[in-house]
Amino acid sequence: MKGPKPSLHNVIPMKGDMTAPVPAAPEWMTSEAREAWDRLAPSLVAKGRLEPAFEDSFAAYCECVADVIRLTGDLAIMGSYYEVKTRNGLQQKHRAAWTQRGQAIALMNQLSARFGLTPVDDARLSSGGQGDLFADLLEQINGSR
Repeated sequence: MKGPKPSLHNVIPMKGDMTAPVPAAPEWMTSEAREAWDRLAPSLVAKGRLEPAFEDSFAAYCECVADVIRLTGDLAIMGSYYEVKTRNGLQQKHRAAWTQRGQAIALMNQLSARFGLTPVDDARLSSGGQGDLFADLLEQINGSR
């Protein structure tokens, strides 16, 4: 081709190459949650699922991820149960971290569905939606399909 070589500032990127800026994690988040934010936010921004209005919900999800990681580490160190001698004999009871981790996992799963962070939820959010039932029926009846 004739003319000067293109430089980066005058080349128009293709639509797939354009990326939105990834927002910084909120200041109030823990360091573990910030690591989860830094790891997951770029893929959500690329899919158009991390709008400014949803950042607090995503921050809550990242805090749940941090809680699960921290509580799993605590359970690995302390064990998942302790023994108590009662009038009925020796009983094994779950530690408080066991219950807290279960609650954090449940909340993490609920929040992950909002952002399509599981394969099923990703497919659900990526689909075109359910459409308009009556418009679809009329199109089929009228034969315009």
